[in-house]
Amino acid sequence: MGGRVALKGTDGVVEEAIRRGARPIAQDLVKLFLEELSSYDLDVNFITGPGPLGEDILREFNFPYEVIRHREIKFREILGVKIPDTSAEDTKILAREMLKRGVSLVVFAGGDGTARDIVEVIDEKVPVLGIPTGVKMFSGIFATSPEDAARIVVEFLKGNAKLEERAVMDLDEDAYRRDELKARKFYDAITPIVERLIQGSKEATPLDEEEEIEALAEALAEEIIENDGIYFLGAGSTIKRIKDKLGIEGTLLGVDIVEVKGGEVKLLVKDASEKDLLKFLDRNPRVVVTIIGGLNFLFGRGNQQFSPEVLRRIGKENVIVVATRSKIKDGFVRVYTGDKSVDSKFKGYIKVRVSPWMERLVKVI
Repeated sequence: MGGRVALKGTDGVVEEAIRRGARPIAQDLVKLFLEELSSYDLDVNFITGPGPLGEDILREFNFPYEVIRHREIKFREILGVKIPDTSAEDTKILAREMLKRGVSLVVFAGGDGTARDIVEVIDEKVPVLGIPTGVKMFSGIFATSPEDAARIVVEFLKGNAKLEERAVMDLDEDAYRRDELKARKFYDAITPIVERLIQGSKEATPLDEEEEIEALAEALAEEIIENDGIYFLGAGSTIKRIKDKLGIEGTLLGVDIVEVKGGEVKLLVKDASEKDLLKFLDRNPRVVVTIIGGLNFLFGRGNQQFSPEVLRRIGKENVIVVATRSKIKDGFVRVYTGDKSVDSKFKGYIKVRVSPWMERLVKVI
């Protein structure tokens, strides 16, 4: 729930997230998963947690389910918003109990932190699949969307999904403190795989592309300085290089708003939230973003500040995409905002700058 308000997650900062206007979204996304699953004729039984840990949502659907009542889940109210009083330990207890009951597949909703909690307990004893509801999801065990998670479950139940060992990743905190964006591997997990429905893992930039990135950042910075206007500069190490060359103290994992006028660059908002971006939409901003290597996401992973409301009002022609060749080797990129009308706006092809002198057309799916 912290993505749109420029937080990189909500662990330990829930109150701050709510103060900024964040609201819980995981249950809404899980409903999309269950709605899609309901459209198939399936013989499936769920084992779930009490109240907000699964029971409340499953009650709205017709699937048979059993609840593991390991404890009573209470709520706490923060600035008028009710939040379940749960912790990582609840996740681990439920995963452990599910193993004892002999489940065939563990499906969870969350981000990389939840994935680590689950797999710490599950190990490789049972396949694990993530419904993406977090801010950052660098692990290779997440479906590309809640709806695709349902489609993977269907193929798994039919025996059509192959099982693969995938990496469970999370942000390398030491690298982050050095202003580097790196995902560190923590565990391996067994995951049901259906091509194009499951994401890969976050990949580091190959060393042989470092010079190319440097030249690309230099060229883009020069172009930005020569063209007056408002720019939304996205997250990631590639865009951070552009920010550095523009001479601003921009963020590594956040979105920054800058104004260029007469060759001068001014940082207007550092680490902007969705609300900040909305305030500048009437000034016809240009957006500069990159693709997350391995995940193939343009919008929908790690940059939720670019919400459906923001992207609805930004023309596709105003989006500048910068990426190395390795990031587009699969020939496609993804956009998933949770709003089908906004996602469809970006479908088709988009230009990607891969060097100071070259663009490639890449399909958006």
